[in-house]
Amino acid sequence: MKIFDKTTNPAFNSYFFNNDVPSSKKMTVTGIFIKSLLSILIMIIISIGMWRLYSEGATIKWYSMGGMLAAVIISIVISIRQHWAHFLVPLYAIAKGFFLGATTAYAHAHFPNLPYQAIGITMVTFFVMLILYQTRIIIVTKKLRSVIITAVTSIFVIYIISWILGFFGINVFIWGTSWAAILFNIVAAIFASLSLLLDFDYIERHKNKSSKYKEWLATWGLLVTLVWLYIEVLRLMRKLAIRF
Repeated sequence: MKIFDKTTNPAFNSYFFNNDVPSSKKMTVTGIFIKSLLSILIMIIISIGMWRLYSEGATIKWYSMGGMLAAVIISIVISIRQHWAHFLVPLYAIAKGFFLGATTAYAHAHFPNLPYQAIGITMVTFFVMLILYQTRIIIVTKKLRSVIITAVTSIFVIYIISWILGFFGINVFIWGTSWAAILFNIVAAIFASLSLLLDFDYIERHKNKSSKYKEWLATWGLLVTLVWLYIEVLRLMRKLAIRF
């Protein structure tokens, strides 16, 4: 499989769409839409719970870290056992709810209303990218896929390396509020947005063809991208708020 047939999101990798188990029911956009809404609702409910705990003086640091680690582990399991996606994706949404709830609560405590603005920007970006894709103002070509895949891979490698170095007390520039750190966040947010185009394209090319259960895999892929975009926007706005 050539790299151009893949997307930056692991949930939309061709691995999940090859060798389908025969089924009379196929993946539909409506099914993905409903499952995505339910998953987002789960994350919102959990996040509200985190906000209340934080407002009552509870320590939610471990909820954030636990949610992040759980989401990573669940994602790995989904990658290996895609047929379990129908119950693993809701668990992923719960884990991300804890992570996002704690992260958002901290941000709101120091910068009131910032999370609401980040959510708004994320939603607007999603619909703008959807319109750009549907109207073919931006056409997903092999070259575009290649550029986005390369950039996103590089961004995640930088994040992983900086995260590991953090255990040794080495602070990488991307976590600071320097102009270089802000520029990195801007680039990351741009490519998170562009990743949505690849997700839309992959769903369109496989709708009404792949097995019904893979709607959960597509849902997981969209959640991964949307959460990444929201975190990048929130982090960028926080850095700008500190500087200005």
